[in-house]
Amino acid sequence: MADKEKAALSKEKIASPEEKLGFSASAFLQETKDELDKVVWPSRQQLISESLAVILMVTLSASLIYLADNFFAWVAKQVFVR
Repeated sequence: MADKEKAALSKEKIASPEEKLGFSASAFLQETKDELDKVVWPSRQQLISESLAVILMVTLSASLIYLADNFFAWVAKQVFVR
């Protein structure tokens, strides 16, 4: 086990059965904040470039589906409307 994992396990409090029964909003919010502090947020440049990549891929996929749909509609029209 890595040193960080050992340190994290030693710091964690093992909840007793009495503590597991109730819901504490303040504990929930504190644990949520602690977890969000662990998140590695992307830089602005990374966020923009990856967002543009997603938008580009969605646009290309939608265009290909549109073209394939029109092609098959044209083929069906040629076959069945004679």
